[in-house]
Amino acid sequence: MHAFSFPLPFLTTTTTKFTVVAESASADAFPPFLPKQVHAIKDPFARKLATRIHRLPVSVSFSEDPIMSSCVKPLMQNKAANPVVLLHGFDSSCLEWRYTYPLLEEAGFETWAIDILGWGFSDLGKLPLCDVVSKRDHLYQFWKSYIKRGMILVGPSLGSAVAIDFAINYPEAVEKLILIDASVYAEGTGNLATLPRAVAYAGVYVLKSIPLRLYANYLSFSNISFSTALDWANIGRLHCLLPWWEDATVDFMTSGGYNVASQIKKVKQKTLIIWGENDRIINNKLAVRLHCELPDAIIRQIPECGHIPHVERPNSVVKFIVEFLQRETKTVSQRVSVYER
Repeated sequence: MHAFSFPLPFLTTTTTKFTVVAESASADAFPPFLPKQVHAIKDPFARKLATRIHRLPVSVSFSEDPIMSSCVKPLMQNKAANPVVLLHGFDSSCLEWRYTYPLLEEAGFETWAIDILGWGFSDLGKLPLCDVVSKRDHLYQFWKSYIKRGMILVGPSLGSAVAIDFAINYPEAVEKLILIDASVYAEGTGNLATLPRAVAYAGVYVLKSIPLRLYANYLSFSNISFSTALDWANIGRLHCLLPWWEDATVDFMTSGGYNVASQIKKVKQKTLIIWGENDRIINNKLAVRLHCELPDAIIRQIPECGHIPHVERPNSVVKFIVEFLQRETKTVSQRVSVYER
């Protein structure tokens, strides 16, 4: 079992006003739309975050009906500050943030964790398109309906490609970017896009298997026990048990996926790059390349950490996020002070 704490509260001005958002009376129970296998999960942080998953209606141009979209909503809304919005990696869900989300809330951030269209726990009973354009439009409509302010958009792994693609297309919606072990140099889904659909479905079936998920955990993390790896595999594949998951994933694979390498230099937002030095999935040399190509970025690496720092080293991740955002706030304050003199 893991225990995390974050001793440094996020600095806010005395005029900041928080609005507490009431939770439902059944906040201690799992929402009924989650697969029943959620009850078998042992990790208390995952169980706690799972109880907070909601579905909110999001109207999009490519679906006649609103999509009931899964997310974790903030307990408090701070209209005076930019909200932190957490995406997730390839074929994952908001439960990826089970250790880091509560630390961000404790640090005083208005924090959202949003499931990318086609993954996570949204209701895709009438399956919409799940290609890049649809994922981007869905995120924009979610932002337009519920967030409505410039975001601190956080993308881990493939979520970094999602974040870069979104920030370039909707710069008004993104105040700053935070990219974690970014998967941004792959050329989409590559040869997978040319597979016959029958073969693609066979591959997707393997993708949700426990052996493959266990292997992915051993690649992503070091020194975890078998029981922990198995529990984390069950957390990571929980969304795969929804009836539309296979169709949505095949649709994404055959659509070509994200290819943002040529767009990186167009990013205008200040960016924080976080990377685990022992990443065995994406070489940390690419962190240096990304730092060089982004126009306005800083980089922070975490020693003895693999591909998913927000699971393996949540304290370090939150510390770097707080420092990054406070650094910008202090810089602005200093400029104002000089101007006022």
